[in-house]
Amino acid sequence: MPVIGFLGSTSPGALGPAVLTAFHQGLSDTGYVEEQNVTIEYRWAGGSYDRLPAMAVDLVDRKVDLIVAAGGVPPVFAAKNATSTIPIVFTSVGDPVAAGLVTSFARPGGNVTGFSILATELMPKRFELLSEIVPRVRPVALLVNPNNANTELVIRKSQEAARAKGLNLHILKASTESDLDAPFATLVERHAGGLVVDADPFFFGRREQIVALAAAVPAIYELREYTMAGGLMSYGPSVAANYRQAGIYVGNILHGAKPTDLPVQQPTTFELVINLKTAKALGLTVPPNMLDLADEVIEWSTLPIGGNDVLARQPAGRQHQEQWDPSQIEPIADRMGETDETPIPFRNVASRGRRLCAAASPAIGRRDQPPGPGTVQEHGAQLRRNIRWCFCRQ
Repeated sequence: MPVIGFLGSTSPGALGPAVLTAFHQGLSDTGYVEEQNVTIEYRWAGGSYDRLPAMAVDLVDRKVDLIVAAGGVPPVFAAKNATSTIPIVFTSVGDPVAAGLVTSFARPGGNVTGFSILATELMPKRFELLSEIVPRVRPVALLVNPNNANTELVIRKSQEAARAKGLNLHILKASTESDLDAPFATLVERHAGGLVVDADPFFFGRREQIVALAAAVPAIYELREYTMAGGLMSYGPSVAANYRQAGIYVGNILHGAKPTDLPVQQPTTFELVINLKTAKALGLTVPPNMLDLADEVIEWSTLPIGGNDVLARQPAGRQHQEQWDPSQIEPIADRMGETDETPIPFRNVASRGRRLCAAASPAIGRRDQPPGPGTVQEHGAQLRRNIRWCFCRQ
């Protein structure tokens, strides 16, 4: 039975079950199922990148058949330094060519290939979006992790993007959980009018803490998970899609494909997610054109039905003319016998009629599955059946 070494920058909880599920789905697409015909050895650095080299060496010593370097540049370098023969598939790397991980996107060369998230290339767009929602923002801060090998490139690209928008840019740095408070104190001292958070796995693993620390400043992030945690907005690719594609590559390599023959893939679709509750708390009015462009618009709301709060999702924004019929949604009291979760006000997601998405919550997806792709109208009956899926717990 083949053995996969999974070298993660963060922790399974920080990465999130949906992301790991996506990776396993990719493996399954190629015929591999963990504990049935493939074994996975997990190693998690918990955001401490200095632990990665020893973990990579341990996986090599265990003679794994392939290493998944999960979460940015640091685990890729650790794996690459530990072996030049075992195939390596990376996830969520910004520019792997500029970082020196591969020779080119089309022909990566050596034993390394994987999936980019265009972290640095999307920086100009994030500065543009921040300037649009806060037109007179001056100055702006950028939060980076100095222990990430990609940081200097991120800073350079961000400085170029800030200059293009006429913005003064302050660089803030943090690499450990205890470091996080100081940059935000500096943010206040310098009267920064906005914040851009770099796409770093350590930050992703501490996203709830970072969002809470940035509560008083308009901030933009890379991934929708930040916005679901209460961040103002995010613009970037889907991390779950990135990991699913990685799972497919892993399966292909186990079937005999060579890493050097598998091009490094880049995302082709990007999500703009806006949290209207956070915008309101900051005293911001989101321009209508931004709402039109957004893939998801998140609100907090409750629907009183028969004296009960109901957890559900309804459209919002200019793209939605349809309205939920409250009579089509069961009151929570009708289903409380089937769950031990306590209902609270729910996140209301508008997705321009394309899909409905779950709020970030440990209670989601425990039994029932969220609705798949479809329009708002198509999901009425399924939402009624899967009302437990909408339960949120903090």
